Amino acid sequence: MSLSEDELSELKCSIQAQISRLDVKNKVRAVLDEVYATTGGRETGLEDLLVALRRRGIVDELVGQLRFDEELPGRIEPSKCEHPPCSTRLHHEALNDIGMGIARRHLCLEVQGGRAFLEHLGMQPRESAGTLSLSLHCRAQRCHSRPAPCACEPDLRVSFVMQLHSGNAASRMADGASLLAIKDPVQMILVRTDSAGDTELVSSHWLEWRSVLASPGSGWNTAIELKGVESESGVSVGVLDLRLQLVPPLEQPLDRDVVKAQLALEQRRKAERERLFLVYAKQWWREYLNIRPSHASRLVKIFAQDECGAVQPVCCMVRPLRAARLLDSPLQAARFVSLLGRARPTTLGYANHSRERWASRLAFLACGKGEVQEHAALLCNLLLGFGLDAYMCLGSKHGGDFYAWVMTRSHSGTTTFWESQTGCRFLHLLSTNTSVSSMTPPTPRHPYHTVGCVFNHSAFYANIQPTVDVSDCLFDLSNSSHWKAMSPEALSAAGAGNGPAPPPLTPPAIDPIVASNELEMQLRVVIAQHRETLSLSTVWDDQLCYLLSPALAAYELERATGLVPGKAEFEDAVRRIVPDGHTFKAFPIHFNHRQAHRVLETALRIEEEVFVVKRR
Repeated sequence: MSLSEDELSELKCSIQAQISRLDVKNKVRAVLDEVYATTGGRETGLEDLLVALRRRGIVDELVGQLRFDEELPGRIEPSKCEHPPCSTRLHHEALNDIGMGIARRHLCLEVQGGRAFLEHLGMQPRESAGTLSLSLHCRAQRCHSRPAPCACEPDLRVSFVMQLHSGNAASRMADGASLLAIKDPVQMILVRTDSAGDTELVSSHWLEWRSVLASPGSGWNTAIELKGVESESGVSVGVLDLRLQLVPPLEQPLDRDVVKAQLALEQRRKAERERLFLVYAKQWWREYLNIRPSHASRLVKIFAQDECGAVQPVCCMVRPLRAARLLDSPLQAARFVSLLGRARPTTLGYANHSRERWASRLAFLACGKGEVQEHAALLCNLLLGFGLDAYMCLGSKHGGDFYAWVMTRSHSGTTTFWESQTGCRFLHLLSTNTSVSSMTPPTPRHPYHTVGCVFNHSAFYANIQPTVDVSDCLFDLSNSSHWKAMSPEALSAAGAGNGPAPPPLTPPAIDPIVASNELEMQLRVVIAQHRETLSLSTVWDDQLCYLLSPALAAYELERATGLVPGKAEFEDAVRRIVPDGHTFKAFPIHFNHRQAHRVLETALRIEEEVFVVKRR
């Protein structure tokens, strides 16, 4: 079998990677020293050395690690997955897997541990203070680490493997110039989880990895200082020691000055784009105020601040997201977003005003909870991914609080509001304004009171209608007498709809059947304990418990699709199993967590649930 020059080069790279991983050089050196000692310093031939290496098993070990597929590495087809694979392994396992896929360059980011997490100073590693975990994102790939106990020097030791090839370039090996042109940084999110299962965003960091291209052997050791988030964005929370390795390494590293010049050029271009958009936004805002001075009090938000304190146009917070068949419909997407937890901004001491934090998508997904604008942004992204004409709406609810929701428009002109916190939908109906003043106006179907602006990844519109009341507003965005638009070219130049690929959704990490059974057993325990304090005995009916499964499935299907199937069959089954003279009592309740104690605490605050739990 003949090999082309490219295939031969790739084969050499694979062998070199395995030699480096197995530390063959040091093993050979040790065998040489032993052979030299046993021969009394006499000259040793190559055959004698090979015999000694085979006797030690070094040759067999190296050959055994070089597993070849039926096709040559250079002929591996590009991945058919929508998102390239990203794995989390121990360092030696990660390098072993990389060595087998040498048709593509990978970045191996090894976290060698943490230090200077002074908040946990004096704390023993096994004390019940929660755990720390890392989430990474680069080039539409997400990785997660195993949790490590909180400590001043947390044992965060893991390697993340990320594929640098994508699209049409995935079928050939990228050279140094191609890698230098990749502008996607590595985003690192550190999350703390307490003993109750509540998560907290500790730090968000953007790592520029391309310095490894100028390092000898394509390996680079560095330490990054993690900063806090929101009001603590300037405070150090700890240090992570990292090693970045490009596999297979570049044959010739790039000149360090070339890499620095490229990074500096990109930074200048970014700063210039931001400056030009700021100039345009100021001019646009002056024009907006000239239409009607009262517009100054309307909720028109052009810029937003992320968890790191960086300011960027709100349109950059929205970008179409395809769920990669993890979600089958827009209704399922709304259900998914509504299941994510709700978080409120935290402050130290008294704060007479609140600033909305627009967390990055990875921070939101890693924590599993966020504020209303983060829920709305994720839902808008998913609806855009499903091909809907979706926009984020900023305004207020009845009561005057800032609020965000999602709007979709159909070809027929119908406007639908999507509530990201509950998954509910509301059809927008204009108020008739014909009610008599002495009569109480009808309560609107939706909870939204005012709207100031709507936007997505490619458009921004500010409300210039005489009223900001949602019930009286028209949502024909093409009507320039009702909505003032920003230039799509200006938004695109500012980075809206462009930039690095956003982090994708990932398949569930838990087995829903196992988790459901575990939660049921935990609920049985805590309910029985609670009833015991009331001097009540508890007997569980497994058959009746099983018959409740169709009802729970129907409630979930109703949330996801709006349909309520199987109601008659469920009622018939319950009537057949409940004896004469007994009454069946049940009350459906929804939770977005799996903590049995919290479920019971919430249930005891609901009158219907109290009746069921305390029933004799």
